Amino acid sequence: MKHEINRGREGIEEVNGLLKVGIIGLGDVSLVHRHAIKTSQYGKIVAVCDRNPNLREDWMEFPFFTDVETMLQEMKLDVVHICLPHYLHYFMTKLCIQYDVHVLLEKPVAISFQEALEQNKLALSTDKKICVCFQNRYNKSFITLKERLEKEEVGKIKSVKGLVTWFRPETYYTSKPWRGMKKEAGYGSIINQSIHTLDLIQLLGGSISSCKASLSNLTDYDIEVEDTASATFIFESGVKAFFHATNAYTENSSVELQVVTEKEKFTIKDNKLYLTKLDGDKELIAEDDFVPGTKSYYGNGHVRLINSFYDSIINQNDDYITVKDALPSMEMIEMMDRSSQNAQQPKRITREDVLNETVS
Repeated sequence: MKHEINRGREGIEEVNGLLKVGIIGLGDVSLVHRHAIKTSQYGKIVAVCDRNPNLREDWMEFPFFTDVETMLQEMKLDVVHICLPHYLHYFMTKLCIQYDVHVLLEKPVAISFQEALEQNKLALSTDKKICVCFQNRYNKSFITLKERLEKEEVGKIKSVKGLVTWFRPETYYTSKPWRGMKKEAGYGSIINQSIHTLDLIQLLGGSISSCKASLSNLTDYDIEVEDTASATFIFESGVKAFFHATNAYTENSSVELQVVTEKEKFTIKDNKLYLTKLDGDKELIAEDDFVPGTKSYYGNGHVRLINSFYDSIINQNDDYITVKDALPSMEMIEMMDRSSQNAQQPKRITREDVLNETVS
């Protein structure tokens, strides 16, 4: 595949005026990135990489590599999207930075809070940009919510509620075993499915003060990570938050984010922002854009986040989600883990167990 290479703004190599983009890791979420990059006016995919050569046929229009360093050496990329298992995020980001490439990193920023701090040191040590993919910040419903909350007439935020009740079959873990392994995933539902909700909660609450939490497993899957978590958070602002996430439901229900202020109540659900009036009626305020071909709860945030990041590279501004911006979510996970250390792990009890023990 032949590319027309130019030396563009501030030394950035471009393909017909676009940033040269590569994707590392061609699993499920890479398809979302592929769609978003294709719609971008700033970047163009020029290479992809996965150690599984059988994926080549799904990416035939791009040069395909099975070795990351070979791709970085040969393609002289401007930006790499890292869509790999969590335990590879820090290592691969560091490698890309060594090759002088900007990084767009899928969440989480790292496998643990400790490693996230190392990731932040890396970000501070380089002039290359590392953007963390918290695309829900760019959803129209959340942007509108933030704008409403900044108005004095709604009063101060009193409380926040975040609910993520989803379903993951056991094959979700058996098909890709790293998802259920502590050393490769870090955590389960709180780092893989609901970290976006934690991120939005901390954006609303501010600096976190304390947490009380319980991490548990309500499915009967043979996994090391939790599939369910409940927590309360108290923020320095006085805001209190309740959070619940699980993969043990029977379907992927809409994520719910509710904010109660001194005078109003706002709820994001089904990708829509509502204002609940005093008489109980709901007023629709904003609705997320739907992206055909993607999961309904993804929204259009990836497109906006990627365009904002590419623009920050080209125009050398800081309008993107940095590693430092992503640290509070990892801190919340660390606090939940530590709080839950003394919690008993429940076991499944059958009705027969209860009846037999009661009778005996």
